[in-house]
Amino acid sequence: MLSYDKPVAVNGQGPSSAAGLSSGCQTMASSPKASRVSAPVLSNGALSNGVTSNGSTALTAAQRPNKDHHIWLVTGPAGCGKSTVAKYLASTLQLPYIEGDEYHPQANIDKMSAGIPLTDADRWDWLTALREASIHQLDNGSDGVVLTCSALKRKYRDVIRVAPYFVPNIHLHFIFLKAPEEVLLRRVLARPNHFMGANMVHSQFDILEPPTADEIDVITIDVSRSADEVLADTLDRVLNTMDGISARSRQQ
Repeated sequence: MLSYDKPVAVNGQGPSSAAGLSSGCQTMASSPKASRVSAPVLSNGALSNGVTSNGSTALTAAQRPNKDHHIWLVTGPAGCGKSTVAKYLASTLQLPYIEGDEYHPQANIDKMSAGIPLTDADRWDWLTALREASIHQLDNGSDGVVLTCSALKRKYRDVIRVAPYFVPNIHLHFIFLKAPEEVLLRRVLARPNHFMGANMVHSQFDILEPPTADEIDVITIDVSRSADEVLADTLDRVLNTMDGISARSRQQ
């Protein structure tokens, strides 16, 4: 199972709290598969304010039609390791990372801290904010972005699926982290000072709609295995997906 004992560096910066992988997992970024990754965080020299290093304005994703851009949305119920997997991917692929929980309004956090499940109405603005934040990273010059979001229902995933509608070179991918409820409950119980209480795990499984076969933009990962296996499998599936899209783009 995933470990949360040691921090993971993201984009060269260590996190402020210990929420990362076990020490044995941090060496995986130098694996042979990872060596194929060449996309830097800001590949065209764009800075975080959308201005390039030479003072010119960065091109948006829509203005770079011959370049593939990827949004990797790591999903699943509480305790499945979304942040752990997403931080690892962001670090290995050298992409910006967005922690979905940080985009919840305070009212949502207060409800979850009190053990009150969020309603659909509570989630719409949050999902829209995550979608727009992802597009903003691409418009600022990044070739991709990794973010976390539970996206438990199909209609929640469909809100994010709007992102590529008007920019055909943006490719949206969901990485669904799957494990039995009892496994995730043990993990949440072991978390210190997290607003997501253990009772929320059951409520999330009550509303969970696992991705169906027709959701072809979803990669399903079994996270009941060791951290090394989970991260290696996820990275392999991600790189193979990118290779396939690149091959199709070259043929067009």
